[in-house]
Amino acid sequence: MKLVGLSRQIALSMMAIAFGVTLLVVLTSYVFYFFAVRHWPELFEQPSLVPNGPEWIWIGTTTLTGLAFATVVGVHLARRILVPLNSVTDGIRRVAEGDLGARAIAGDRSLGEAAGLADDFNALATQLQRTTEEMAFWNAAIAHELRTPVTILRGRLQGLAEGVFTPDASQFRSLLNQVEGLTRLIEDLRAVSLAESGHLHLHVQDTALDAEVESVVDFCRQAHQTADQRLVLDLQAQSVVCDPVRIRQALLALLDNARRHAVPGEVLVQTRQENGWCMLRVEDMGPGIPPASASQVFRAFRRLPDDGERAADVGSGLGLAVVAAIARAHQGVASCQPSVKGGACFELRWPGTLASAKRAHDAPASWKPVAMR
Repeated sequence: MKLVGLSRQIALSMMAIAFGVTLLVVLTSYVFYFFAVRHWPELFEQPSLVPNGPEWIWIGTTTLTGLAFATVVGVHLARRILVPLNSVTDGIRRVAEGDLGARAIAGDRSLGEAAGLADDFNALATQLQRTTEEMAFWNAAIAHELRTPVTILRGRLQGLAEGVFTPDASQFRSLLNQVEGLTRLIEDLRAVSLAESGHLHLHVQDTALDAEVESVVDFCRQAHQTADQRLVLDLQAQSVVCDPVRIRQALLALLDNARRHAVPGEVLVQTRQENGWCMLRVEDMGPGIPPASASQVFRAFRRLPDDGERAADVGSGLGLAVVAAIARAHQGVASCQPSVKGGACFELRWPGTLASAKRAHDAPASWKPVAMR
């Protein structure tokens, strides 16, 4: 057994006590018998197994001195050990009472196990505090996102019930649009929650990626034309391994993000296979994403400052979080880089081999919630 940290300190303390007591006995024996033989020689003329008076005094004094020495060393060691342990105990009590900012004092770093216990508690408390804050943020954000469409639905339905609105096709289409928006929000929340809990399973198969992309683009083309945007395709006609439903979901989120935030002009949708990786890119013409904000763009419910005539049409803040979740579930990555056209280029990249895809299916991705600009 290798002695390190606390075990080493205890062993050294016990060795110090044993050595100190032994040295005390030897030295005091020499001193005692030197004075005893010199001043009371008659007491030592007849050897006896029973200690005489001076010997009893010497034995008692030596024993008490050794006990005092051992007590001092033990108390000192106990104090050093108990500082981090008592701090952890106090921290646990405070956390149980709701004070998630409580932290333990590591104390003497030479006590490896005790200091490590305090460090582990601090790491646990930090993670618990972060998780609690994120949960509160998510609850508030979800309530905020659900409130707007529900309020609109309630107002429209109440108006129809009271005869304020005429029950015609346009009213029903408006209601249907709000319901579809709620459906997308619920599906995005479901995908993000599944990915966060590690249960976003995939159904991987050989897929004609170009055909899947074309079907999604045809579905979105009219909405982008309304936003004065033109969808341009640059596709490689190759079969890839992926979950086609999730890839379509990711592409829909990328195109919706471009429709809401990109300036009028071309939106390029590109697919490639390079060095065993499949790539799906959506590139717009501006205004782009500031470099300082690029690391935050895939965080759920985080939106970058927006302006322009569609400033109110900011979406739920979940779209790119879903893209990142799908990329991680495919054992891949979602990224955002500046576009050569002055805008942003979002890329979804995942391994193109069947073995990698099956690993993605068998081992759900663990990820951090990582969204609309």
